[in-house]
Amino acid sequence: MALQNIGASNRDDAFYRYKMPKMVTKIEGRGNGIKTNVVNMVEIAKALGRPASYTTKYFGCELGAQSKFDEKTGTSLVNGAHETAKLAGLLENFIKKYVQCYGCGNPETEIIITKTQMITMKCAACGFISDVDMRDKLTTFILKNPPEQKKGSKDKKAMRRAEKERLKEGEAADEEQKKIKKDVLKKKSTTTKDAVTKVPSKKKNNGSDEDHSPTRSHADDNDRAADDEDDDDVQWQTDTSLEAAKQRIQEQLSAVTADMVMLSTTEENKSSKKSSEHEKSAANGNKNGNGVSTHGALIQEIKDYLKKGASTTDLKSFLESLAGTRQEIVNALVEALFDGVGKGFSKEVVKKKKFLAVVAAVEGSQIILLRAIESFCLNTSPEAGKEVALVLKSLYDGDVIEEEFVLEWYQQGVAGANKSSQIWKYVKPFIEWLQNAESETEEE
Repeated sequence: MALQNIGASNRDDAFYRYKMPKMVTKIEGRGNGIKTNVVNMVEIAKALGRPASYTTKYFGCELGAQSKFDEKTGTSLVNGAHETAKLAGLLENFIKKYVQCYGCGNPETEIIITKTQMITMKCAACGFISDVDMRDKLTTFILKNPPEQKKGSKDKKAMRRAEKERLKEGEAADEEQKKIKKDVLKKKSTTTKDAVTKVPSKKKNNGSDEDHSPTRSHADDNDRAADDEDDDDVQWQTDTSLEAAKQRIQEQLSAVTADMVMLSTTEENKSSKKSSEHEKSAANGNKNGNGVSTHGALIQEIKDYLKKGASTTDLKSFLESLAGTRQEIVNALVEALFDGVGKGFSKEVVKKKKFLAVVAAVEGSQIILLRAIESFCLNTSPEAGKEVALVLKSLYDGDVIEEEFVLEWYQQGVAGANKSSQIWKYVKPFIEWLQNAESETEEE
């Protein structure tokens, strides 16, 4: 069955993960009894996460015709002959009103009916609560036929935890197996070395090369035994004369002096290197002699670079030329890009996503980028922190950041020094959505 992206705005995105079947219709009957049968309405509704009765009823409300969905047979009928393109257009309107999040556009939402009989949609990705227009005709039908609440979420989480534990146990077993194999190989190599014996050499009387003949005679064995006995009779003595003792002391003093000279030279090189690095950082931190801090100087230098309209291809080499740690440089870049931004932070990130992608492309820099965004929301613009879930969603959809690094950053954050910060409360809905999406992908 042919599939298409959910939502007209995502039609041309080849990597969009949310898909639904293309609509298939069939005209049935004649005269006054003519009807349009949406053959695959059940599959479409399942992909949208809505009851098929909702979409069928919506068609009837918009077309001013009677519509009926049979729960037993899964048949969706609308009175009258209607073209597939027309019904597909109405389905797109249904998706905008009753499926897609009004905040981030994600179709993974859940319909919730409040105590005051208002219909809202909660987004699993960004946590945004969308208020549905209650003037629409379909809202009355939804209030009378509320959607079934999702069940088994606790069981899914338990299964997911059990699966992760099994994976960890399997990895531990693999590591143990590797260690055992290494120990066996070491023992084998040690045994082989011990088994190898050196063939003793015997010099010829005329001072020629050693005899490597593989054959040995009893006479050779007797000669070797005699040589061993001669060696046992030799007594080794140490020269204890005054001159020999002075010579040994002089040799020891020379060795100690040489070590002291080498140690002194090494320490001098280290101290000179440290002083040169300190002077270099001081020069970079106070280029204009106005007492500007290193962080402020970095931000200003990056701003000057961005004002020139430089391309992203040169950004990587420019950042590498700056003085400071990788984290300090990325922190300064984020502040330079979003200076003065509070409300509307997520929209600005979408506009300047290409600059952040350059940073994240460097190996090991995705965590650094996430920490820079965290620092900006905590220290520079707390108002921007309210939109951090939308920011992460846009960066994730744009393949700038990956799931494993987002989860690692979040776990470190909620257990770190700033665990009581509000930012983790804003991030939590996106983290839960990531984990749920992962489990559903594994089940599929």
